[in-house]
Amino acid sequence: MSETRSPEPNFDTIARAYKWLEYGTLGPLLERTRGHFLPLLHGRRQALILGDGDGRFTARLLTREQAMHVHAVDTSGVMLELLRRNVARSSPSAAARLTTAQTDARSVVASRHTDLIVTHFFLDCLSQTSVSLLVDSLASSAAPDAAWLVSDFRIPEGWLRHPAGLYIRLLYFAFRLLTGLRITALPDFATPLREARFERIAERHFVFGILTTELWQRSPQNKTGRQAAAQ
Repeated sequence: MSETRSPEPNFDTIARAYKWLEYGTLGPLLERTRGHFLPLLHGRRQALILGDGDGRFTARLLTREQAMHVHAVDTSGVMLELLRRNVARSSPSAAARLTTAQTDARSVVASRHTDLIVTHFFLDCLSQTSVSLLVDSLASSAAPDAAWLVSDFRIPEGWLRHPAGLYIRLLYFAFRLLTGLRITALPDFATPLREARFERIAERHFVFGILTTELWQRSPQNKTGRQAAAQ
């Protein structure tokens, strides 16, 4: 499977205003969505975080999990600068447990010790082909029992389907103007994750189902305890 890549978006243009753009659209709900399943990540030791923006989630994770090491990847140098700054402010030891790389996530190979992959509002910036290739690549290189935490927009069923679809199209239009992002539709990440032998063990929707956060686990034998913790 291969694809012809369109010009890369430039998120440097919105990096310093990113938090306020986010709060101007949905207030604290995106941040609440990212952090909802933090308690279920206890015991994970090495995380690969793709496209965390200014790093508020990364800072919370490293502060909460004192044994955690994080490798954060972003194409935006300004976003990574803000991420490192937020992590350094979060706790004295957090910065020492963080490494970063300014590169395309689609070129990343996970360490065999990576037991957590995080993609918050990141996969929606990729085409369906890119999402499928990324999931397949990271699933092949990460630890056999890796978990994958993903948050994203979704189009719910029912009467909100058309208003939600219009809202998401407007978001894509705004990001195209601001960053040059060429993606125009939400990809399906669930099918590639299932094909890579991940199983969804916890799920929570916000804003009438327009936002979702989901925890996927690759080793079914660990499902029961983590599912119980989510309830």
